[in-house]
Amino acid sequence: MTEPVRDIARIGHAELLTPAPEQSLRFFVDVLGMEVEAREGRSVFLRGWGDYLRYSLKLTEAPTTGLGHMAFRAWSPEALERRAAAIERSGWGIGWIEGDTGHGRAYQFTDPDGHRMEVFYDAERYVPPEHLRPSLKNQPQRYVGRGAAVKRLDHVNLLAADIAANREFSERELTYRLHEKVVLDNGTESGAWLSASIAAHELIY
Repeated sequence: MTEPVRDIARIGHAELLTPAPEQSLRFFVDVLGMEVEAREGRSVFLRGWGDYLRYSLKLTEAPTTGLGHMAFRAWSPEALERRAAAIERSGWGIGWIEGDTGHGRAYQFTDPDGHRMEVFYDAERYVPPEHLRPSLKNQPQRYVGRGAAVKRLDHVNLLAADIAANREFSERELTYRLHEKVVLDNGTESGAWLSASIAAHELIY
């Protein structure tokens, strides 16, 4: 029996669009307790205190709300190439970009429902400033305890018109494992919980 390939390590980050950037930023900083890591153009990059990479949320000013994109980190450069090739064969690929703040080149694509996504490998680890340096070496930054003090981006829940198509794409092209799904009496799938790690769920449709 051939052992299944697991090329995706975790969700890397998500980009949220907002027509109210200052109010949204205050919410994520003061209510959820995230830290501002960088600013570039119309975007602010934020992190939880447990993020080992530079950020997990990109907040971008836009005319309307929505998901700009979400990104997955591959296990290795070879895993990135395998996923890009598989996605390209599926017909959902867009193409390569040189990268963005905090990470190297990435392969962009959409899922069957049209959500824009990308997969990357090279990424910058977070280096905390003096006031956020942790006392423990196994933590990326000091725990501040502001607001909800979110630790990291744990999972993403995406709305979709066709759950089965997106679930199959995630299993086949992204090498995610299905942990649970809801099937209605007529056979239609109404929910799917998938994961790339030991977590119960990371990607939900």
